Amino acid sequence: MTSSPTIAPVRSSQVTRKPYPNYRVIVLNDDFNTFQHVVECLTKYIPGMTSDQAWKLANQIHHEGQATVWVGPQEQAELYHMQLSRAGLTMAPLEST
Repeated sequence: MTSSPTIAPVRSSQVTRKPYPNYRVIVLNDDFNTFQHVVECLTKYIPGMTSDQAWKLANQIHHEGQATVWVGPQEQAELYHMQLSRAGLTMAPLEST
């Protein structure tokens, strides 16, 4: 008794999973926040932010009008955005990457 091999049907609709998008937290330049305040806010609310990194970002915000201060999952981005906004920084709307 011989049996023929079983052939699996070809899937016609493959499910492709897209990763969740990351979101950018962007601080905008304004005329009322000092460099020191921006640096203090960034080091307080953005995990792992060093004073040196914060000063570089503060300079970028001042000279270029804005800087992306954090990129990551939406829930964390919303939290950091809200914290920085409540601290008085001028924020751009969250942007997905």
